Amino acid sequence: MLAEGPAIILVEPQLGENIGMVARAMANFGLGELRLVSPRDGWPNEKARAAASRADHVIDAAVMFEDTASAIADLNFVYATTARPRDNFKPVRGPVEAAAELRSRFAAGQKTGILFGRERWGLTNEEVALADEIVTFPVNPAFASLNIAQAVLLMSYEWMKPGDQAVRPAESRSEPAAKQHIESLVAYLDRVLDERGYFRTEDKKPKMIENLRALVTRPGFTVEELAVLRGVLTSLEKFSPKKPRGSGAPDAG
Repeated sequence: MLAEGPAIILVEPQLGENIGMVARAMANFGLGELRLVSPRDGWPNEKARAAASRADHVIDAAVMFEDTASAIADLNFVYATTARPRDNFKPVRGPVEAAAELRSRFAAGQKTGILFGRERWGLTNEEVALADEIVTFPVNPAFASLNIAQAVLLMSYEWMKPGDQAVRPAESRSEPAAKQHIESLVAYLDRVLDERGYFRTEDKKPKMIENLRALVTRPGFTVEELAVLRGVLTSLEKFSPKKPRGSGAPDAG
């Protein structure tokens, strides 16, 4: 039984039947790791099992998490699926290119995942910010909505296809840090910048943090590189005076 490859992460799925159809699509194309973030109707769910059409190995192995950050904390690389344009710094890939990237990283021993949002309105900007890159599907712009099972089926199919020349050699890549290390750095930046008055007003802070998270996620830092960066920032922190909240960024004048 094939059951390897990227983890499929469903964020706050509503219907058990949809989870079951996702499990069936995963089993069709050799994926076995299903992660659920706060499913509305709880877990385990008998409607999910019934809709899975004997993909019991996926249902039985599914793991539930309380939030998206926890669900991806141990992963090295994550795609967020979205049909809507986003105002951020992240590269946007099609499913073919994204699957080639996932196969390359899998061959290198990295842990990867794909985030899928809620049935009605997808992922929030904050959840998309947690990912490394965006994958979107070339659908009819007049009818761009895909249900979760369809979206998972498309990505699972592309994963299962034989590798092509777009896959890069595994030995040429260093392993990026897991998301928990990125989030630790973001939390540190949040604290020290807040202490020094970087965030002018509370209403602008969430977007500024989102941009900082995208900035430190995009390079694919290794754990060692993050340690060097953290050490440099800690050293600078010792000589940087604290400023009252709302005084603005250091160069704001």
